[in-house]
Amino acid sequence: MAALNGRDLLTLAELSSPEVQELLHLATQLKSQQLNLRCHKILGLLFSKASTRTRVSFTVAMYQLGGQVIDLNPNVTQVSRGEPVQDTARVLDRYLDALAIRTFAQDELETFAKYAQIPVINALTDLEHPCQILADLMTIQEHFGQLTNLTLTYVGDGNNVANSLMLGCALVGMNVRIATPNGYEPNVTVVEKARAIANNKTQVTILKDPYAATEGTHVIYTDVWASMGQESQASDRNPIFQPYQINTQLLSLADKDAIVLHCLPAHRGEEITNEVIEGSQSLVWEQAENRMHAQKALLASILGAEEF
Repeated sequence: MAALNGRDLLTLAELSSPEVQELLHLATQLKSQQLNLRCHKILGLLFSKASTRTRVSFTVAMYQLGGQVIDLNPNVTQVSRGEPVQDTARVLDRYLDALAIRTFAQDELETFAKYAQIPVINALTDLEHPCQILADLMTIQEHFGQLTNLTLTYVGDGNNVANSLMLGCALVGMNVRIATPNGYEPNVTVVEKARAIANNKTQVTILKDPYAATEGTHVIYTDVWASMGQESQASDRNPIFQPYQINTQLLSLADKDAIVLHCLPAHRGEEITNEVIEGSQSLVWEQAENRMHAQKALLASILGAEEF
């Protein structure tokens, strides 16, 4: 089992390549029930953004490990009344064994981690979505039997998912191409980190042309064009992103055995067509299921779960 005892997960860049591989192996063992673990701990979920998959998958994963979950909705805590982050962090540190946070600013997450001694997990910020990418890598490995010698193409907004995909792919030795319109590129600092991790062994490529990016790729991935907090921009963004829609024409340029991924929720008819998301190459639902298994492995590793 991966030895992440007591550690935070604020960004995938904090993990080594062997640690990612160990987490994926553990997730596969837990999913197949080759291994049964127990961890009688308490996880807090402090979510400032709406959530379906992240909230439910973390909750079910913790229950299956024998632990408990407290849903700390900011609207019913003092966070909504302006209590300083450092105060909330130091109090929750004395009640909980771990805290998963879903918020907007990465620096708010980092402040929690600074003032809380318990492990803090990034359940999504505007900068990164590391738990999603662990599930994505698990899904790709399940399908292809490997992660190396593959290329993943992400088309659309250079958002938190795109940022974490670059890091995750670099860590496991997979080529990654990110295709975005001008002005919507992924975070420059994250690009540099991903390329440093890749160390010329794999390629981290930023493009504008979605067709060139998709040529021969093994995995084609997208997300909504306007993330949470950007909904008011949707009508302005849609015409700009239309060429980046995953449809049968774009998919036809990929490898004949390519798979389609989407982190959900999907806006069918915008970033992906109904025909593609419901098609034979779509592994979107397996990908969603694997959120639970990957996060269960992460929690088990961080909290020191034991076999029974």
